[in-house]
Amino acid sequence: MLTIDMHTIEPFPRWINEYHPAKDERSPFFGKEYNYELYSDTIYGYYIDPAWDFMGSETLYLKVLWVHYEEGAAIVEFIGEWNDALNNDIMHLKRNIIDHFGLQGINKYILIGENVFNFHGSDDSYYEEWFDEVEDGWIAAVAFPDHVLQEWGNFGIDQYVVYGGTLQIGDWRTKKPHIFYKQVSDLVTRRIDLI
Repeated sequence: MLTIDMHTIEPFPRWINEYHPAKDERSPFFGKEYNYELYSDTIYGYYIDPAWDFMGSETLYLKVLWVHYEEGAAIVEFIGEWNDALNNDIMHLKRNIIDHFGLQGINKYILIGENVFNFHGSDDSYYEEWFDEVEDGWIAAVAFPDHVLQEWGNFGIDQYVVYGGTLQIGDWRTKKPHIFYKQVSDLVTRRIDLI
């Protein structure tokens, strides 16, 4: 639920010494300059922390927390309302972020959604396209609220994104990024092997 304190929710900062999207020449945010004193971006009129990155949607912002090109992996955190019905957020995510990283060989994605407050679904074609393009990779969602995951299920997103159960990892912030990635990778691989 959106609150007046949204400006206090910042992207997870502890991995910034291991990966910074503005310093990564292969990142869509390479060269971006951050003014941490200026709160200018809003979601439904509520200011958000200036460390979040705009991906083309007025209601959903993100932060690329970690990318490991040799592993072909990326961890992305989100804030806001995921609204495919009105704003086609999945299209913005796919075209502006995922397509870019896909060209860099990224095919394993961990989406962190504990700050995603709602989901409004629509057509699943961009999810299907993304799923088809990762080929031997995967898309996993971690720490999304249960009501968001339920709505994803109602719109068939569970055909393309692995989530729920053991992937509701509440202590992900206590781990180093490569340890967290390995944990999620092992869980996803076990689930895929069961199919």
